[in-house]
This record gives sequence, C-alpha cells and structure tokens, in this order.
Amino acid sequence: MLIYGTASFSEKSWVGSFYPEGTQPRDFLEHYAAQFHAVEADTTYYGVPRESMVKGWAERTPDSFRICAKFPRSIVHAGEGRQPDPEAILSDWNETDEFLEVMRLLGDKCGPLVLQFPYFARDLISRGDFLERLDVYLGKLPKDFRYGVELRTRGFICDPLLHILRRHDVSFVASELPYMPHPADLAKKFDLVTTDFFYGRLIGDRKAVDAKTKTFDRIVLDQGPSLDRWAEMLEGVRERVKDVYVFANNHFAGHGPTTIRELIDRLDGPPGRGEE
Repeated sequence: MLIYGTASFSEKSWVGSFYPEGTQPRDFLEHYAAQFHAVEADTTYYGVPRESMVKGWAERTPDSFRICAKFPRSIVHAGEGRQPDPEAILSDWNETDEFLEVMRLLGDKCGPLVLQFPYFARDLISRGDFLERLDVYLGKLPKDFRYGVELRTRGFICDPLLHILRRHDVSFVASELPYMPHPADLAKKFDLVTTDFFYGRLIGDRKAVDAKTKTFDRIVLDQGPSLDRWAEMLEGVRERVKDVYVFANNHFAGHGPTTIRELIDRLDGPPGRGEE
C-alpha cells in the first residue's frame, strides 16, 4: 500500500494553492487529512512535542491516517552547535523515553519514527564507531513502534548498515539531497529493502528553491526526471513490502502537495483524495 503525504502540514503559503482561501491554521490538519494518507511531523526534530499537541493530531485525523515523526535533534545530532557531538549521539535515553511516551498517545495512528542523522564531517566519527553505536541503540528501542534510519553521509551507506537495519526490523530511509546519491542509484548498488515497509523522502535542494521563491505556493523547479526515477524505483520496491511511505518537502520543487501528487500519479494514476 502507498501511504503518502508531505513533510509538515502547517505551511501558511499553501492557503489558496492547497488550502481553500480563508482557511485558518487551526483547520489545516483536518483539510490536509482529507487529501492525503499521512504526514511527516517535522516539528518533533526540534524537541519532544507537548502532549496536548500530539493528542490534537490524533483527535483531528481519521482512523486510517498515519503520523510519522522524527526523533529529536538532541538524540540524533546532540550538542548545541552546528556540528554534531560525536560523544553524545544516541546517548540521551531520558529524551528517547520521553519522546516515545508522547508518541504512544497516537495509538494506531503512529507511523514509523525516523532517526534522521546529520552529515558527519570527515574524522568526526568513524563509520565503524557509528554503526556499533546505532546497533546498540536500535536493540534497546521498544518493539511496539516501527522505525526508520536516514543517513546523510555517503560513505556510511553500506552493506553492514543494511545488515544492522534488517536485524532490528528497521527501514532504510531513502532521501534525495543534492550532496547524496539519488535513491535510484543507491538501489542499483544495494538492496535497500530492510523490513516489511519502505520509507522515502523527497527533500531536494533548499538553496535552489529558495533562490527562486520566498513562498511555497507553486512548483518552481522541474523535477520530472527525478520523479520518473523515484517512480521506477518504488515500483520495484512496493512488490516486496507491505507498505511504502513517501513524503515530499516544499524544497524539492517548490510545492510539496503538487510534488507528491505528481509522484503518485506516476505510480497509480491520478491520486485519490483521501481514499485508502
């Protein structure tokens, strides 16, 4: 099953291009959930969300809706500076427990939770040390959630990583970023299927989009060739897994809702508006 949506639902510049004119922010999620199957909650990267916020997500979405979320920055990045703290990555279990406890309020609406790691500069942490730490961390996570791991360091994507993910029943998260190989190229080199679901993120080039627009109400970059490659890759993947989660960011082409619809159109024809 394809489970798709965008990275966040709170973009005010979508009013008029996705949300009807006059839609108030408090009504964004209900309208969004009538259009797409799922959303990726970017806000959780910046800190554990309030219980009231998570309960609100659950109350304002249908039973079939899924809310995916990122682990907080304090866990996957650590440290206060721009560069991650190699000694503190994956060491904050208090924050881990607090985050998972809050996300548990979603019940069946909780989708996969993503460990989005930053780019690791040369000599910051070795691949071996990182993979060892990741192996231990994943082994300690509670089994009543599903998880995904996204890496933004080219050399860290390797067979030993994928072996660890398979052993812990965790999905590799395929992301398109300007300094990383396209997921379609990675799929030719590695078997990226590591569990019974697959997770894809169309992130894109922030600088390229920001140079063309200050709002996210329309497509400003032609990403058709990349979407073709995504569709071809996902067509093969979906035959091997139960679910494929895929999300589009505004910075992929300028307007996340249009991007994800264009991708799903390549896979299934014109996407439905809320049907399962």
